[in-house]
Amino acid sequence: MKLLILHGPNLNLLGTREPGIYGKLTLAEINSTLVKLSAELGCELSFLQSNSEGELIDAIQDAAQHCSGILINPAAYTHTSIAIRDALAAVGLPCVEVHLSNIHNREPFRHVSMIAPVTIGQICGFGGDSYLLALRALFNYVKTK
Repeated sequence: MKLLILHGPNLNLLGTREPGIYGKLTLAEINSTLVKLSAELGCELSFLQSNSEGELIDAIQDAAQHCSGILINPAAYTHTSIAIRDALAAVGLPCVEVHLSNIHNREPFRHVSMIAPVTIGQICGFGGDSYLLALRALFNYVKTK
């Protein structure tokens, strides 16, 4: 089983970007914990971080050819990108939306996710553990389907 991990805009700045909201873990550290968990679960991961909406969409479309599911932190695109939502719907792969912070406990514009309606679930508010919970959930979903 191969799963695609997508990180959206500004997540390359983790560790220094608003640590009071997003924590002190870097993106490399988050990816490293995901790799360790994937070894335990017995799945392969592919990673992409991009600040470009089009690059994220291209990766989603490409995943249909070689992945069993997608874990995505769309970051700010969560609230604005109908194009990412449509790409996820088009490929039909199971997808889990993940966020470090609790988007429902922040500014009102962050409460609405364009992405959530086309995912199997959303995990948010647990910092770096959000990613680990999301990976376990996606793996278990794909494994049982």
